[in-house]
Amino acid sequence: MSRGGADKDRENGPERKCIATGEVGSTETMIRFVVGPDNQIVPDVLGKLPGRGIWVSSTREALDKAATKGLFSRAAKTKVTVPEGLTETVEQQISRRVVDLISLARKGGLAVAGYEKVKDLLIKEDAYVLLQACDGSTRGKSKLSTPHRGKYIGWLTADELGAAFGRETVIHSALGYGGLSNRVVEEATRLKGLRAQDGGMGRREG
Repeated sequence: MSRGGADKDRENGPERKCIATGEVGSTETMIRFVVGPDNQIVPDVLGKLPGRGIWVSSTREALDKAATKGLFSRAAKTKVTVPEGLTETVEQQISRRVVDLISLARKGGLAVAGYEKVKDLLIKEDAYVLLQACDGSTRGKSKLSTPHRGKYIGWLTADELGAAFGRETVIHSALGYGGLSNRVVEEATRLKGLRAQDGGMGRREG
């Protein structure tokens, strides 16, 4: 059943074509946009806005290209306005989404913060995702290893992780197994491509 027109884009499957790269990919690795009433491009991070979706790969390069090369107008088949700083806006919206999801996981007893608590969860093999602040000490972060067959997220800041846990800053955190953890990983993967700096993204998993 269509919800406000948003689900119409997904009726034929979970893959869409990026207007910037021409590559076909999963909607989980892309950002959906719609044309607003004033013919302005609007990011639809949650995928719920009505209208025909325009899809762009979740990378800074793809979004910058789509915004500056007139690709949104071409895809919409009409002249549209692209708001200033669109890539930064999308990055902020997705980072907020990741923080909110981690906060929900914390409230549901699925997330812990602090070196000792994270270490304990890893030792018990109850951790699925290890999260470490990109601006934290490299030496300190190297003392904890990504869970076997688990995931590593290292491109959130200490302030962002802190916001998720109701603290000023957080360097080490971890998520247990559960549906919310999978959603955090999905959204964080989209955020990864939008971060200008490496922020620990090259860390090997496992």
